[in-house]
Amino acid sequence: MSQHPALAPGRCALVTGAASGLGLAAARAFAGLGMNVWLADLPGEALEAARAEVAAVAAVEVRAVPTDVGDRAAVDALRDAVLAHGGPPAVLMLNAGIEAGGRLFSDLDLWHRILDTNLWGVVNGIGTFVPGMIEAGRPGAVIVTGSKQGITTPPGNTPYNVSKAGVKVVTEALAHDLAGRAGCPVTAHLFIPGFVYTGLTRARGAAEKPEGAWTPEETVAFLLERLGRGDFYILCPDNETTRAQDERRIAWAAGDIIENRPALSRWHPDFAEAFRRHMEG
Repeated sequence: MSQHPALAPGRCALVTGAASGLGLAAARAFAGLGMNVWLADLPGEALEAARAEVAAVAAVEVRAVPTDVGDRAAVDALRDAVLAHGGPPAVLMLNAGIEAGGRLFSDLDLWHRILDTNLWGVVNGIGTFVPGMIEAGRPGAVIVTGSKQGITTPPGNTPYNVSKAGVKVVTEALAHDLAGRAGCPVTAHLFIPGFVYTGLTRARGAAEKPEGAWTPEETVAFLLERLGRGDFYILCPDNETTRAQDERRIAWAAGDIIENRPALSRWHPDFAEAFRRHMEG
């Protein structure tokens, strides 16, 4: 399997939301490739436990920095700490995210909490780290964790959907900007996981991994494979949803605009039969 040139032994990978789930699995994978790893997450025992777990993977440098990614000053301080230990990261994985059970009419505090972490955490990370990665002139990769819900935007959980839709737009803009810079060796990638058994899944009541879910390790392995291929949209399947099903769902969502159907027509009773036929191909 070919690898992205940024994934080189001795270089640095920084992962936000690294104390559990996909972030921790990615940090372990980067350490396994011989990269030095920085873990950023909220302060607490989980972050220190993650540092110890990643440090046990290989003889690499592993540092954990408590960071609220929604706070630009905190992200600036994280950057300064990384730069003081050898320059900008080769891999910047902006993965921190929360769901928090928000709804359209949730109070503003909950809206801000979700958007500050999920969207502003990405904006802050890009604005703080990427200029230095560009100036370094070495191969680099910016990986941003999005969501299928940011593309198909199902009813409910509206603040989360909004945050992940914004993440998609920001990452697309970054990729376009980087591609337009002559000779720039830094690339951007939108990581779109499928159904993954993480802390969010457990919080919904799944004490054991559902059969339909992938593990974080399986999902990160898929990420690294597609990163090596140079994909921008890294759309992950899982044990219950195929790539073809995802493509049809995404195409239907775009078709709402083209065909002037009601908003979110996939869930509208008048379009249930048409959507069923569409999914059957």
